[in-house]
Amino acid sequence: MPKGAGWRITLIIGFIVLSCIYLVPTLMPQLPSWWKGLLPKDKISLGLDLQGGTHLVLEVETPKAVEGTLDLVATDLEDTLNSKNLRFKRISRSGADKVSLVLYEKDTAAAVQKLLKDKYRDYEQVSSVEEGGMVGIQLRMKEQDIQDRKDKAVAQALETIRNRIDQFGVSEPIIARQGINQIVVQLPGIKDPQRAIDLIGRTARLEFKMVKEGVSPFGGAVPEDAEVLNERIVDPVTGAVNETPFVVQKKALITGDLLTDAQVRIDSQFNQPYVAIEFNSLGGRLFDQVTAANVGKRFAIVLDSNVYSAPVIRERISGGSAQISGNFTEKTASDLAIVLRAGALPAPVKVIQNVTVGASLGKDSIDKGFMAGAIGVLLVVIFMAIYYKLCGMVANLGMVLNIFYLLGALSALGATLTLPGIAAIVLLVGMSVDSNVIIFERIREELHLGKSPKAALDAGYDRAFLTIMDSHITALITAAVLFQFGTGPVKGFAVSLSLGIIINLFTSLTGTRVIFDLFLHKGQVKKLSI
Repeated sequence: MPKGAGWRITLIIGFIVLSCIYLVPTLMPQLPSWWKGLLPKDKISLGLDLQGGTHLVLEVETPKAVEGTLDLVATDLEDTLNSKNLRFKRISRSGADKVSLVLYEKDTAAAVQKLLKDKYRDYEQVSSVEEGGMVGIQLRMKEQDIQDRKDKAVAQALETIRNRIDQFGVSEPIIARQGINQIVVQLPGIKDPQRAIDLIGRTARLEFKMVKEGVSPFGGAVPEDAEVLNERIVDPVTGAVNETPFVVQKKALITGDLLTDAQVRIDSQFNQPYVAIEFNSLGGRLFDQVTAANVGKRFAIVLDSNVYSAPVIRERISGGSAQISGNFTEKTASDLAIVLRAGALPAPVKVIQNVTVGASLGKDSIDKGFMAGAIGVLLVVIFMAIYYKLCGMVANLGMVLNIFYLLGALSALGATLTLPGIAAIVLLVGMSVDSNVIIFERIREELHLGKSPKAALDAGYDRAFLTIMDSHITALITAAVLFQFGTGPVKGFAVSLSLGIIINLFTSLTGTRVIFDLFLHKGQVKKLSI
């Protein structure tokens, strides 16, 4: 056996065995029970374009995220000034980039300005004199901070949507940012796209607010610190929708940010589902304090500006647990629990593109993709066999090995195969034989110089090595750029291309070389069929 051929043969056989093991879950729909516990069970998943599903483009309303940040600043300032006994007339968000304060006295204004300078150093302050000698202060967010907040809102929305979809149970979703404020979501094989859309798009801002007793929501004057929200009740038999208005405080006493868990439970008395929630230590302490101070009053549970229920607080509730009851079905209760566990979106999102790909279109794409791949492989095999004779058949064997290794690697990684991924595999067929063409032409040159088949083979592989390495490295850089900056199908193409390039280096420089070495070692070959 030629020197160094042993380890090459061991590697080739080892990779063949591994590829076979990893491809079994893909090729066999039902795996035996002993396999699942001992051997890999990941398989090549089909992308949206191959098995159908839903393609969504979502737009994050980033200005709302900035407004939400300013509302938090206004609430925090209100609590801070009250705790320091600094009198003020009004604190509210003003416009899209500032918080306005109206103070009664100049002395108070001086103390507030100092406090603002220490606490909100990144904000700009502008003072003005109001009617009646009162002082107005505007706390303005800087333009760069606004842009940063918008950018973070998109990033947060992407992670929140990913968490929701993971809990929803969609296999191999694609969730990626697109442009400045858009998110692309692809859900392969989903059977209820509307439910997924509703789940993704819910802002899920959970708030606990006190109901304003004695204030009529019907045409009466609503105080500045209150608002009218509706409780929607759907009759399960007739489907009729009834709305009950409530006047509640604008300020939320507790928010969903303080939750640690949300689970669906069944009420043993009425056999109705409800959502049981758990607060963290801070939330549990606040909930205890709020319920202790408001026994006998109504407490509205508000989600996305809709009242889910407004129970009367009968007694102090300790332990950090509560429940959200309403006119739930098991599905709606489950969806509510998912969005509460995954967290609230930092800003509302709206669907600007919704494309549903049917299963029939997916099957058609698969058939056409594999037909194109088969025709491409067949044409290459015929060309190599005619032009390079027996050496061409060795190159064809290396090409088959290349594809086999690539499919095994995709299965091992649990990758998603898309139509562009199939295109990358077809492209790699050409790259595989192209490397061998370079080697064979070098061998021909050496044979024309009168060298023996063994010497010509060694010189051909040595002279082609750097050329093949250069071409593969540049192609790998291109694939890396596509993977880094591409989205969806482009990434699928880049994954298949990158793996194929690495595998092709091994098969073209090692796999085919071993076959030639074995033939030349067995007997005296006087002439290469090339």
